[in-house]
Amino acid sequence: MTAVEITTEEQAELAKALLDALNPVAAAVRARATGLPEERMWHADPAEIALSVLSAWKVVDGEVKRLAATAAATAGSYGASYEQLGAAWGITRQGARKKWPEAVGRPAARPGSLELFGGTFDLAADRASGGWHWTAVGADGVSGEAAAGHPTREEAAAHAGAFLAEHA
Repeated sequence: MTAVEITTEEQAELAKALLDALNPVAAAVRARATGLPEERMWHADPAEIALSVLSAWKVVDGEVKRLAATAAATAGSYGASYEQLGAAWGITRQGARKKWPEAVGRPAARPGSLELFGGTFDLAADRASGGWHWTAVGADGVSGEAAAGHPTREEAAAHAGAFLAEHA
């Protein structure tokens, strides 16, 4: 896998989406820090406002690191090597091993269980149909299952993963 590159337009769209997502977090962080209502966030010393936005970016940075670790662990559970993880992240194999020490060497989900987004799912082959089914329990306690069999294990796992993401 080569390093991911995006166009200038994609970068602008990403920046806008991140800023749109950041504004409520920045407003909440600022409101808690000052005791002022969120709608008054921008009526303060510019340095204080910039620092509250910086604090909100720190929160986003932590969430991105957590989501990246989840993606690395998921790839590792499907057999990805540290070399592949490093290539995807643009670092060396050793850097990937240091960044995500538990990502590789986990048992693969063929079939079986996998933890993701704070929930778990189980995959099972349906011998009658030749397809794959999943059952899951999200981090919020909501249970779900495949409405119909999926043709491949990977497709069933993707649908189960989407369910768990919705119920993180």
